Amino acid sequence: MMLSDKVAIVTGASRGIGRAIALAFAAQGVKVVASARSAEALESLVAEIEMQGGKALAVVADVATSADADNLVAQAVAAFERVDILVNNAGITRDGLLLRMKNDDWDAVLDTNLKGAFFCVRAVAKVMSKQRCGRIINISSVVGEMGNPGQANYCASKAGLLGLTKSVARELARRNVTVNAITPGFIATEMTEGMTDKARETLTEQIPLGRLGESEDIAHAVLYLASDQASYITGQVLGVNGGMYM
Repeated sequence: MMLSDKVAIVTGASRGIGRAIALAFAAQGVKVVASARSAEALESLVAEIEMQGGKALAVVADVATSADADNLVAQAVAAFERVDILVNNAGITRDGLLLRMKNDDWDAVLDTNLKGAFFCVRAVAKVMSKQRCGRIINISSVVGEMGNPGQANYCASKAGLLGLTKSVARELARRNVTVNAITPGFIATEMTEGMTDKARETLTEQIPLGRLGESEDIAHAVLYLASDQASYITGQVLGVNGGMYM
């Protein structure tokens, strides 16, 4: 996909979808700047990439903090001199019914999932604008499109990512920077492993393809949007959800 030697920042890279994206990039020869709040998990990821002959840098950061987002981009530039791709994948959940949702749970989810993406986009946009090229890919969610009971904060943050994507896509298009979003459906990760068999069966019945997605399904979509083949795609939302939402 002609991604070799490009530089990609992946937030929330320590597990699940983020980890799969980082490994997929590395397999294509991309230099990966992996970020998360867990140093131990990041070190394990970097070691795996380097063992396979790739190049990677671990940066511990809380993207909900503007200074951390700025430092993440600065460290990527210091190490590799440029940033070609940003994948905003960092996200948390604090589920609860609306009437019982605490202010802190609302704020924590919006701060990481939406404000964190904004901080990273703002920081990397300066670099990409000077380069006059770049790819920004925001990992939203199918529930940001369709809603989900007990997740008002999460759904709002993921829906907000779609608005951010379209607005920034218009702002950066003249700089040859594309901005797109992916909306994963229900993916088999640590977040879904705790479900009961009955809950998993009920959920699977809602998916036309009859199965939960895999992290690699999202990684493959990211590779495409990051590639030169997607150079004429910007401001778009790519659903990877097994047909759950059409």
